Amino acid sequence: MQQLAIFGGTFDPIHWGHLLVAETALHQVCLEKVIWVPSLNPPHKEAALFEHRVQMLQLAIKDNPAFTVSLVETNRSGTSYAINTLIDLSACYPNTQWYWIVGLDTFQTLPLWHRGHELAQMCDWLIAPRLLGGETITQSKLICKQVEQQLREQSSTIHWQLLNIPLVGVSSSLIRKFCRDNFVNPKGERQSIRYLVPESVRSYITNNNLYSHKSE
Repeated sequence: MQQLAIFGGTFDPIHWGHLLVAETALHQVCLEKVIWVPSLNPPHKEAALFEHRVQMLQLAIKDNPAFTVSLVETNRSGTSYAINTLIDLSACYPNTQWYWIVGLDTFQTLPLWHRGHELAQMCDWLIAPRLLGGETITQSKLICKQVEQQLREQSSTIHWQLLNIPLVGVSSSLIRKFCRDNFVNPKGERQSIRYLVPESVRSYITNNNLYSHKSE
């Protein structure tokens, strides 16, 4: 039985933190492949066009044969739920042990997801702790155990583990902030996003004028 992981998200834009999480998951649980699933219409967010986010994803992962992008969310109309993503991918990849890569903050909301108690049992969960929330690893484990308890109260079991990653203080929102025309450093220069994203992604953002006020 092959072992595959789903890594869903807005990826607006993808950055080195995302790639580090995926690479850590790949080796921590001996995955054959990480399937990146960009959100088509992320709720509660105004994101860059889907086509731009997909192109940046493909540029960022093109040198890693264990990474692939799935456009499974384009096959459905209306609201896209995580459980439907797993069901659809299971049809494409039968005989698979599934894992789901998710950030700690998102994992906390799992009991509230559409059919979350069902999804919790359909795959194992790989949790990326976050530096931005200030949690220690011990606190992160406690949060995960609280989620496990909430699901148990819904008669659901879950298998999870924390990913052993260096905590990197980079986020997509920070990168978008740096790209805005009115954000300058103390020297009066536009803040650089070099080394926050792969160079191919940085070039794509620049060439397509993404995230500046002019593009909004």
